[in-house]
Amino acid sequence: MNQRTELDSAYKSALKFANRHYENFPVASLLIPRKQRKHVAVIYWFARTADDFADEGNFTNEQRLNMLNQFEERFYLLLKGNFTNEFESALHNTITKLNLTPSLFIDLLKAFKQDAVKKRYNNYNELIEYCKSSANPIGRLILELFNIRNDMAFNYSDDICTALQLTNFYQDIQLDFSKGRIYLPLNEMEQFGVDEKIFEKRKNNLNFKQLLTFNIERTSKLFENGRKLLQFLPARLKFEIKLTILGGEEILQKIISSDFDVFHKRQTLNMFDRIKLIFKAAVKK
Repeated sequence: MNQRTELDSAYKSALKFANRHYENFPVASLLIPRKQRKHVAVIYWFARTADDFADEGNFTNEQRLNMLNQFEERFYLLLKGNFTNEFESALHNTITKLNLTPSLFIDLLKAFKQDAVKKRYNNYNELIEYCKSSANPIGRLILELFNIRNDMAFNYSDDICTALQLTNFYQDIQLDFSKGRIYLPLNEMEQFGVDEKIFEKRKNNLNFKQLLTFNIERTSKLFENGRKLLQFLPARLKFEIKLTILGGEEILQKIISSDFDVFHKRQTLNMFDRIKLIFKAAVKK
C-alpha cells in the first residue's frame, strides 16, 4: 500500500469514527464540501480521543493527566512526521497541507487536563477562560480549514463556540455532577440561593430555575452576536453554522420548555427537531 492509499484509508477511518458518535451538533455533515469533510473528521478524532481520556473509564485524576500528557507528546511527534497510528498520519497531513495553527490543538488539551483537576468555577470569567481552550479552538480550526483568517470572524466564532459549550453544560448538569463537576459559577449560585444539595437531591426549585434562566439568557446573547460570523462564510459553511447555532438555541428552548428540569431528562435533538431546523435555517437570514 503506497503513501497516498494509506492516507486515504486513514481519512476513511476518521470519517467512520466521527459518524459513530452521536452529537447534538454537526461533525462532518454533508453540508461541508467533500474535500474539507475528512479534515473535520480527523480534527474531531483528536478532540474526542482527548475528551475520552479526560472523562471516560474508571481512572484516577493522575492517570487521566498521564494519558493526556502522553497524547500531547504524541501530538508534538506527529508534527515532526512521527506517527503511531493512521489517525496521527492523517492529522499531520491536515495540519501541514492546510496550514492549521498547532497551538489550537494544545489549547484543547489544556482544557481536557483542566477537567481532570478542576471541578468548580468561582465566577463567569473563570468559565469563559475555560471555554477559550475547550471550545473556541474548534471554531477557529474550522475557519482555518476554509482559509478564513480574519480576527473579527475569529471573535464571532468564539461567541458561538462558547455559547455551544455553555449550552452543553446546562444540558449535562446532572451528568457532570455525577462526575463531581459543576459548571455553574459559584458566586452566581450563591447570589440565587443555590447550594450543592440541590444537585444531590435533584431539586428543581425556584432558585435553581432563576439561576438557569439568568445563564440561558446570557448564553442566548452570545449566539445572537455570533451570527455576525455568517457574513464571512461561503454558502455551504454558512448554512452549516446557521444550523449549528439554531441547534444550540433549540436545546436552550427545550430546557426552558421542560421548566428547567435538567436533573431528570437530558434534552437532545430528535429527527423531527433536525428537520425543523433545516427548514428554519433555509428561511432565516
